[in-house]
Amino acid sequence: MMDLNLKDIISVGLIMFSVIDIIGSLPIILSMKQKGIKIKAGKATLTACALMVLFLYGGEKLLELLGVDLGSFAIAGSIVIFLLGIEMILGIPLFRDEPESASSSIVPVAFPLIAGAGALTTILSLKSQYSSANILAGILINIVLVYLVLRFSHRIERIIGKNGIEVLRKVFGIILLAIAIRLFRQNAFI
Repeated sequence: MMDLNLKDIISVGLIMFSVIDIIGSLPIILSMKQKGIKIKAGKATLTACALMVLFLYGGEKLLELLGVDLGSFAIAGSIVIFLLGIEMILGIPLFRDEPESASSSIVPVAFPLIAGAGALTTILSLKSQYSSANILAGILINIVLVYLVLRFSHRIERIIGKNGIEVLRKVFGIILLAIAIRLFRQNAFI
């Protein structure tokens, strides 16, 4: 029986929303569309979902093969999440550059824009705190949101505006910093 907990699903969902940062990626997505690059929202979201779910259920086995325990990975993940937060707040690109590829939905949208290093690291880091069922639910909620953002990116930009996107990015950056510090504290002193 799955141990679904609404509070945990909301927490995981918000963490994943902050890390995936699909709203903050809107300028990149819109720039790609302006260059004539076609982005298939369904294909991109299904591919990203598959990557995240595979990592949720197979990532620990991969760590075991590498001789890394989940606590150490959670600490490393907290550092990556911290740096993502810094990137979002200060606008300093640490992990992503504007894609120059002519390919569409899989690279660079599904990977690494949606299911990138930050998202995959976060998924495994969250396993030290939440059940897999709650993490899966949080991933699926975010996949729906990612699909909607990709599908309606031009409308969202018109509604929120460039300033609104920047404000959201900075707010979620601060949330990521707090999450990173909590993850580090909970795993560093056990």
